[in-house]
Amino acid sequence: MLESRNLYSHYRKGFPKDLDSMLLETDKGDKFSYKDAESLSAKLANGLKALGIQPGDRVTVQLEKSPMALWLYLACLRGGFVFHPLNTAYKEHELEYFLDNASPSLVVCDPSLYDMVHKLSSRLMIKHVKTLSAEGQGSLLEIISEDDCFETFKASKDSLAALLYSSGTTGRPKGIMLTHENLYTNAETLTSYWGFTQNDRLLHALPTFHVHGLFVALGCVFCSGASMRWLQSFDAKSVVPHLEECTVMMGVPTYYTRLLKEESFCRDSASNMRLFISGSAPLLEETFNHFNELTGHSILERYGMSETNMNSSNPLVGERVAGTVGLPLPGVEIRITNEFNEALTTDEIGNLQVKGKNVFKGYWQMPEKTAEDFTADGFFNTGDKGVIDKRGYLTIVGRSKDMIITGGLNVYPKELELLIDEIEGVQESAVIGLPDEDFGEIIAAVIVMKISNELTEGKVQEILKNLVANFKVPKKIFFSQELPRNSMGKVQKNILRESY
Repeated sequence: MLESRNLYSHYRKGFPKDLDSMLLETDKGDKFSYKDAESLSAKLANGLKALGIQPGDRVTVQLEKSPMALWLYLACLRGGFVFHPLNTAYKEHELEYFLDNASPSLVVCDPSLYDMVHKLSSRLMIKHVKTLSAEGQGSLLEIISEDDCFETFKASKDSLAALLYSSGTTGRPKGIMLTHENLYTNAETLTSYWGFTQNDRLLHALPTFHVHGLFVALGCVFCSGASMRWLQSFDAKSVVPHLEECTVMMGVPTYYTRLLKEESFCRDSASNMRLFISGSAPLLEETFNHFNELTGHSILERYGMSETNMNSSNPLVGERVAGTVGLPLPGVEIRITNEFNEALTTDEIGNLQVKGKNVFKGYWQMPEKTAEDFTADGFFNTGDKGVIDKRGYLTIVGRSKDMIITGGLNVYPKELELLIDEIEGVQESAVIGLPDEDFGEIIAAVIVMKISNELTEGKVQEILKNLVANFKVPKKIFFSQELPRNSMGKVQKNILRESY
């Protein structure tokens, strides 16, 4: 009989023998054991099943980070339900597309959003809407079963565990189908590669709607039986005291730049830590060096994406090279190619492609796009430009996909350009990323008007705030007579970035 590929089953193998061992402690001091995770996820899985949710059904969640939201994630894995997390900042305009495209059987949202989500769900004929607050209260609790035994779904190689969305250059978000096998193979690789054990305590301040906090961080903890200091969000001043009790921290570069600005953060603050990991956006060499000088720790930078989870990492033991994302992880093939898919040699810049069990199954209901992004020999075109040096270290040198990373979150310009172009009086627009010390990049929009009118930076921002998540709203708006174009008529965003 084949072993189940269910992600929870693989997590379960890593749980401590003593299930009373602590799993997480919140910033408010609430404590939960591995036994709690096992019991509460089973009760929720039974409740979801009684609601009529079937294996393969999507469960959409737009929730603030909480232990109960974590048990819901585990319950979905156990039941074979496809977990579909959404950024808590998404507005109605964005939600409507995701709900329509994913066609979930259940939506779980914050109680404050119930009226809006229920209205959307009714229109889209989604059966169930439940609520759950950051404090763990809401109508979801009404379905929890008293039965804390649940037979975990036996997942196959192609069984979906999660559906994540990533916009593209066309502005139309694409559903990324991640299988149980994609996730557990990557989690087990990272747990071993980064040396996680039951003795570790992870400072978890990342959001749980994103690959980084949901799959990477939790995967390493569950597969090793480690514990977590579970923080609602990242605040440098609040984080510093918790570092003394933790051994590992994962964060986006913004976390590290903010720690370096925090007066209370010093070498002693990091004395109990064995590892700092950075990802989701490029880590500046300046930040890497400053952190090393202050703490004696070299931040370990790695490279991944929603479609693949993690692909490469600087080594746990060995040189961590600033500005690089390290070596290919075990089981992951990485190559650099030219426009004809021919492999390039060392130190040549080209298209970065990856292959391995970590690579997603394909795009939800988009077989043509899936075929387009994979090569004939099974490599995924990441859309990134990279170079591999003589030591085998990979450096990301650019993105061919028109994407901005601000504070570790991806923003695709086309989505915003389409909305800006609909504003009365706007002829055309171009959205670009500009360097920023804190966020890595901030979003800026350059707008050409049809005729002179009263449109201002504040008015554009106000309009967009009603349509998209706040992190997508441009922090700077520039008005121009025209956009620079090449001979083919394509807007030259490199010139705009240099100009502004």
